[in-house]
Amino acid sequence: MIDKTVPDLHTAVAGIHDGATVMIGGFGNAGMPKALIDALIEQGATDLTIVNNNAGNGDTGLAALLAAGRVKKIICSFPRQADSHVFDGLYRDGKIELELTPQGNLAERIRAAGAGIGGFFSPTGYGTQLAEGKETRLINGRHYVLESPIHADFALIKALKGDRWGNLVYRKAARNFGPIMASAARCTIAQVDEIVPLGALDPEVIVTPGIFVQRVVQIGGVQ
Repeated sequence: MIDKTVPDLHTAVAGIHDGATVMIGGFGNAGMPKALIDALIEQGATDLTIVNNNAGNGDTGLAALLAAGRVKKIICSFPRQADSHVFDGLYRDGKIELELTPQGNLAERIRAAGAGIGGFFSPTGYGTQLAEGKETRLINGRHYVLESPIHADFALIKALKGDRWGNLVYRKAARNFGPIMASAARCTIAQVDEIVPLGALDPEVIVTPGIFVQRVVQIGGVQ
């Protein structure tokens, strides 16, 4: 019997190793898997490369992971905002590496990894520092930059409901990066508000099929 549910957060994040590349879902706080991030902090893995839309808010969640000194590099679109003081301090002190990627390119690089695409040409970033060292090409009179897919060892995502096969549905904007990150990681770990019986999720509304999910842990609470 296929059963991807795990009993607790400790089991959910077991095996995340030092030096791993970890995708973390969320658009700011919307859809951020805070319980899984807290469990990762407690678990102790270090020297991590994190892929996220931003670089943490305030002092909790991803910002707390950065503050704990566990992250060597972050790949994101919005590293600086009003409450990104943790990242700001680490970056200014040379304690964290940043790979800045425009948001559309970030999403497409993750999607490309999940789809098995070796790379794609994007006009975004051409003629800027973001294009330095990358192949460029003139296509139909417009300049493009070759972007590479982003693969991950693990993805930590948040969903509204899941079943024992790992099928997931999301709550509104909390969906954001979760589906594409699930497809781009070797091991996807989902925290959900509720684990429902197999067959309770309408196949027409399942966003992430269970084939992309390896572990599901029920947290409860509000998305």
